[in-house]
Amino acid sequence: MAAGEYLDYLAVERGLARNTIAAYRRDLTTYCAYLERAGIVSFEEVTRQVVEGFVADRRDGGYSDASVERALAAVKGLHAFLVRDGAVAQNPTAALRLPKKAERLPEYLSVEDVSALLDQDFPEGEMGLRDHAILEVLYGCGLRVSELVGLDVGDIHIDDGFVLVRGKGSKERLSPLVGSAARALMLYVTEGRSRLAAHARGTETSAVFLNKNGRRLSRQAVHAICERYGRQVGLVGLHPHTLRHSFATHMLAGGADLRVLQEILGHADISTTQVYTHVDRTQLTEVYLAAHPLAHR
Repeated sequence: MAAGEYLDYLAVERGLARNTIAAYRRDLTTYCAYLERAGIVSFEEVTRQVVEGFVADRRDGGYSDASVERALAAVKGLHAFLVRDGAVAQNPTAALRLPKKAERLPEYLSVEDVSALLDQDFPEGEMGLRDHAILEVLYGCGLRVSELVGLDVGDIHIDDGFVLVRGKGSKERLSPLVGSAARALMLYVTEGRSRLAAHARGTETSAVFLNKNGRRLSRQAVHAICERYGRQVGLVGLHPHTLRHSFATHMLAGGADLRVLQEILGHADISTTQVYTHVDRTQLTEVYLAAHPLAHR
């Protein structure tokens, strides 16, 4: 019950995204099962050692550092909530720190790779128009895949040069829509979408990107589209998020202001955007080592 109330609090009061809530639900279900196996029937009985044992159990189970960190964050949040709610007197996780994340630079494509991906021959007809528009908008607007599939027709303002995006926590922002991304999207919306929408049976949808049955396209379908067209130009295993990372990296390399980039990407914290400065520095170092005559002395 307490875990359920905490998840409701995260959804209603904190406005966390559904995917985050679902992940926390899985983590807390696993945590409660661990407590039950340990013979603990009340959260009052939980000690710091018990929580550390849970973390060790996750590590021994072969879970990644990111998964363990997320699980511990969920557990810490739960116990803090229980104290605030007056359900327990002490928080056994108060002195526990989240493990420091190993810095992992995001993968991104070169400008040449992006050009090869977007300039390839797409199939004729509505599916080809849709797939081309998807890839163009993912890269051209720097969208998350969930934001892309969540777009409605009313969110598209091609004449004004922007698209209304609903990001994490249902926060809205404007993303510029110009150039080849705007042209590909306009071509799909005016010539391709109506053909796909005609396949819908009974219920109409306001979604921009539709599947062959005229319904809103799923995230899994977008993953498959990226993988398929990436493979055709030698980019095996291409992920939609790689296009978002490529957008951010290329914008920063082109002189974009970090605060502006933060706004376009929908990052709540500037530190999330700053990771791309590290990517750019890495690129600069590689160029230096390759070009400077005394770099390897």
